[in-house]
Amino acid sequence: MRYFFHIGYHGTQYSGWQKHAGVVSVQAVFETALSQILKTPITVNGCGRTDAQVHASQFFFHIDVVTEWDFDLLFRLNKILPDDIAVFDIIPMQGLPHARFDAVQRSYDYFIHTYKDPFLSAFSALYPETNLHIDEMKKAAALLPLYNDYRAFCKMPDRIDHTICNVSSASLAVSTNGDRLRFNISANRFLSKMIRIIIGRLLEIGRGEMSVDEFESHLISKHTPQIIIPAYPQGLYLSKVTYPYLDIPAKPTFTGLLQKDESVVWQPLSHQ
Repeated sequence: MRYFFHIGYHGTQYSGWQKHAGVVSVQAVFETALSQILKTPITVNGCGRTDAQVHASQFFFHIDVVTEWDFDLLFRLNKILPDDIAVFDIIPMQGLPHARFDAVQRSYDYFIHTYKDPFLSAFSALYPETNLHIDEMKKAAALLPLYNDYRAFCKMPDRIDHTICNVSSASLAVSTNGDRLRFNISANRFLSKMIRIIIGRLLEIGRGEMSVDEFESHLISKHTPQIIIPAYPQGLYLSKVTYPYLDIPAKPTFTGLLQKDESVVWQPLSHQ
């Protein structure tokens, strides 16, 4: 029997989702916990990968079991998992759907705060910028769905089969007082560090170091720049994974955490 697990995690203490020798990964934590509880070796198959220190407010993985359990696995699993990892749902599936290959869309959020705040430091990326050209950043973000080859936003494009990503939406929002930014992007697939590289370029535009035309020229030329500096990992969240047969909202209201008072409302920026 195949089961999908709907989970979330705060990635600061982990080397990412995928297990590697000598480091702590979210995948390894789940395989160890499930193997202990079910008393048989368990391999989990995730819906994708997240880099070190990147978070997921929604993530899915699947496992196959021969003998079904007769106890509350959700309760028992959450009891032994660390506080920065949670299971929200365990969903029995018909047939053999795949958590990674069947996903048709993934959405990410990236949060920035522009002032030092000890309560946001592990949940949002600190960029102590003043007078960012927000409207220009917005114009650049709006260009992303118009193109589908993201070679210029991939650090090592020659190591993968292709760099085509069908971006369905991309937007930038700002808090009412202007000191926090939220970037959201949805696509059928993403390249390694692609979103963090995009954020780095948007910040260059915000500082006046790059024009919107220069940004678009990277999308047009498909040329990988010699110098690529991804944005910090701690601002990035995998926030939504959609399947043809499974489309459920994320459990955590992480935006509520980042809006630490009720007076903060995210306002879409007007396109000028």
